[in-house]
Amino acid sequence: MSVPEPALPLPAVLQDQPIERVQRDGVEYVVLGTAHVSRTSMEAVQALLEHERFDAVAVELCESRAQGMRDPDAFKRMDLFQVIRQGKAGMVAASLVLSTFQKRLAEQSGIQPGAEMKAAMDGAEARGLPLWLVDREVGTTLKRAWHSVGFWQRFGLLGGLLASVFEREEIEAGEIEKLKQGDMLESAFSEFASESQPLYQSLIGERDAYMAARLREDAARTATDTPRRVLVVIGAGHLRGMCQALRDGHNDPAATVAALAQTPPKARWPKWLAVGLVLAVFAAIAFAFHRNAALGTQALTAWVLFTGGFAALGAVAAGAHPLSILAAFIAAPIKPFRPGIPAGGISAMAEAWVRRPRVADFDTLRDDIVHWSGWWKNRVARTLLNFFLVSLGTIVGEYSAGIHILRSLV
Repeated sequence: MSVPEPALPLPAVLQDQPIERVQRDGVEYVVLGTAHVSRTSMEAVQALLEHERFDAVAVELCESRAQGMRDPDAFKRMDLFQVIRQGKAGMVAASLVLSTFQKRLAEQSGIQPGAEMKAAMDGAEARGLPLWLVDREVGTTLKRAWHSVGFWQRFGLLGGLLASVFEREEIEAGEIEKLKQGDMLESAFSEFASESQPLYQSLIGERDAYMAARLREDAARTATDTPRRVLVVIGAGHLRGMCQALRDGHNDPAATVAALAQTPPKARWPKWLAVGLVLAVFAAIAFAFHRNAALGTQALTAWVLFTGGFAALGAVAAGAHPLSILAAFIAAPIKPFRPGIPAGGISAMAEAWVRRPRVADFDTLRDDIVHWSGWWKNRVARTLLNFFLVSLGTIVGEYSAGIHILRSLV
């Protein structure tokens, strides 16, 4: 059910802004669709807070993104050892890549992406209003988007992300205008989101339903007198879908939030394929020893040299310290007997221990990674690069060793 606009005339800055008014469960939601790269949107948020009275403010942010806005230098205090041990190196790298995309937008447009969200947060704090963070965690969204597409499409996503980092040409004015009307995550994957319904659903559709459910959840927990009025600040790309979900959603909001907040389980076939390969290789090595000790020794040596050699080669390609290269060479062959941290993680932790990142590395990290050479110059970036290249080398080494050993027995 739509609610009429207030009797007082809107300020000039709000005249052409997309504003929807939705009433649900006795709560009036004033939903402002904003552009993530626009000074006008920031001013519109401030004007709306001045013009109308609200009992709470909701923003299209998750806890981690909100924390990043409150404390932009928080990433400088991250513990690389814990990041690697907890298997979060991929998410940290993806977040850094997305931040470089936003940095390019900020430099070219003169507006920091998300300035309107920061204005809403500051406005709520200044007025003593509850702040609701209603968006899904960005890590969960990226994981669900990753799992929503096929194996080969993932290479395209990775290529698109890397291209956004190293692109030197300025973003065309028309593209910036599109970004102003869309969603930041959708913009980063725009080419693929427009062609893939599952990807679009993960980045936009699911979040529309999630945010609508979170609004209903937070409203139910807020003990204010009815009717309550909530200012909702979201990207214009979510305005229509989220308002529709807010009007028509009949499912239990808690159940909707729980379902959409789940991280999809990892596909089992890659793991079983890897286990099957290792079992086949060690069965071949055992058979070689059964035939004669010399042949078995040759097969076992091939396993060590191929897996350790390719892993060490990955560390060399990453410009790792000699101790990190040695760690990769030792860790890769014994990977089947040492479940837990992969060889890339062990080598990366050795690199972080031997060449501890300096404060300057964190200070210049986002600037360094926009250049190819920066990944080798910056100690934080090089540690992450070491993790990925050693992990890739280990996989290549396992398959190469298996092929070599099986061929030697034929």
